[in-house]
Amino acid sequence: MITQKSYAITKAEMGDKKWFVVDATDMVVGRLASEVAKVLRGKYKPTFCTNNDAGDYVIIVNAEKIKFTGNKWNDKEYNWHTNHIGGIKRRTAKEQLVKHPELILEEAVKGMLPKNTLGRKQLTKLHVVVGPTHKHEAQKPEPLTIKL
Repeated sequence: MITQKSYAITKAEMGDKKWFVVDATDMVVGRLASEVAKVLRGKYKPTFCTNNDAGDYVIIVNAEKIKFTGNKWNDKEYNWHTNHIGGIKRRTAKEQLVKHPELILEEAVKGMLPKNTLGRKQLTKLHVVVGPTHKHEAQKPEPLTIKL
């Protein structure tokens, strides 16, 4: 009887991590978030493995110029707790866009990553910026084109 061997990639074989920059102007939140989550996980690489962090870094600029489909600006709510008694807080997507537009994209991408320590580690490679400039020019990010 012949046994087949499975191949497991090591961290040394994964290669260097790239930096990508995405312009979120007039992009739909969920569709942008799903494409960014694929890059953060590294699913587009031939060396993808579910238990390794093979993904790349992503910078999203112009987070305040995103779009929602349907009536989500009024219906979608963002909840958090202040850790005090009765401290649940809510904001609609329209209010969140005014206060913290970067949190809209961060929450959307977070929901599309694994809910474990690997997913939390992959989320640290996401940088969302309000406005067209970012502070990661030294990493020489490449533009990431997303066809939506």
